[in-house]
Amino acid sequence: MRPIDSPRALMACAVAGVFVMAAMASLSFGALAVSVDQVWLALWAPEPGAIPQLIVRSERLPRTLMAMGVGSALAVAGVLMQAMTRNPLASPGLLGINAGAMFALVVAGVLGWVQSAQSMVWASFLGAAMAALLVQWLAGQQRDTRQLSIVLAGVAVSALFVAFSQALLVMDQGRLDQLLFWLAGSVAGRDIGVMIPLWPWWGGALLLSMLSWRWLNILGLDDAVIQGLGQSPVRLRLGLSTLVVALAGSAVAMAGLIGFVGLVVPHLTRLLFGQDHRWVLPMSALLGAALLVLADTLARLVIPPQDIPVGIMTALVGVPFFIMLARRGGRS
Repeated sequence: MRPIDSPRALMACAVAGVFVMAAMASLSFGALAVSVDQVWLALWAPEPGAIPQLIVRSERLPRTLMAMGVGSALAVAGVLMQAMTRNPLASPGLLGINAGAMFALVVAGVLGWVQSAQSMVWASFLGAAMAALLVQWLAGQQRDTRQLSIVLAGVAVSALFVAFSQALLVMDQGRLDQLLFWLAGSVAGRDIGVMIPLWPWWGGALLLSMLSWRWLNILGLDDAVIQGLGQSPVRLRLGLSTLVVALAGSAVAMAGLIGFVGLVVPHLTRLLFGQDHRWVLPMSALLGAALLVLADTLARLVIPPQDIPVGIMTALVGVPFFIMLARRGGRS
């Protein structure tokens, strides 16, 4: 048996505590504050006719679960991408994967193809895969030992897909209000029953990602060393890329464009737990879920009773973090 890593185990308990407190805050705070006792009763012993409990069960619980799923998916996708590319700036948002999934959703919506959650899933996956292939092709045209080219290609592809999405919506005003939700990035107003078909894709990709920690540790080595260990770097990256597409595609289908979670959370997790992906993957999932739940809670408290899209809240944290990483990378 492996010896228990006490410092990491204690830190993992602290992260789990933050996750639970974030969930309770999300269920308690809003235009109408609900006590912890009422939240507990709403979850485990609901009383018919109790308005606070009805608010928790019908509005806040689906929203909280949605934020947890999206946050964990984006965080784990960021871990996979940074390990595959060996680039600390890689994330689904920065490399255009989220924007590609969004563009495919807009196209499917304008053409009337989005009739169910399953059609949303397939549209998101197709767009995410298309963006990933395009970024890889563009970055492959340059020989950049610092791998700056993949970030530049991702930014360009992201801007291109966002511009196309906005242009399609401007030309089809009838769809603008329906799809503006995904452009802004939000977990508000979503019925959890509609999103249930997305959870198997999210859960399956998340589980396989957790089981891939050995591959991610190996990818930190040089490709020649990886081949010497009997593994194919190309096959490893292809399999992990499939998981990234599934995670990012399901996240966009659930909540739209939410950036910087996949960039910030992996760095924070490595700061706390080191480089071993046996710890980084599950802790990133917990931290990503907690971060997005907290961001969504703040989004509904800034100017009540109106909600700020949670994508704006994550950008307020993520943009300064990205600038700091870019400046540090430039100096190194």
